Amino acid sequence: MPDPLENFLALLAAGRDNALLRFALGNEYLKHGDPVSAAGHLRRAVEFDPKYSAAWKLLGKALADAEAWNEALAAYQQGIAVAEARGDKQAAKEMTVFARRIGKRLGLESND
Repeated sequence: MPDPLENFLALLAAGRDNALLRFALGNEYLKHGDPVSAAGHLRRAVEFDPKYSAAWKLLGKALADAEAWNEALAAYQQGIAVAEARGDKQAAKEMTVFARRIGKRLGLESND
């Protein structure tokens, strides 16, 4: 069975660059345990489509997995704004939880 990552990379090499492909690549790199590569592709996904709340959420996860805490927090905050503007309450709620955890880790919020 072919590796989805290889298939997605072949599409990218063929010039099929877009937000959905970059999201898929980011997701596959996360599955392969490579959050730094994942974050690179997810950054491109949100450059293609700044209103792609799922990409912001996965970007935050990739950056958190890479322990790039400040960048992860910024991605989640941007994602929350996008999700709220689109009425995507569930995504906004999930990213708010993740952002709070990072904020606590960074000492930006009290532990009450």
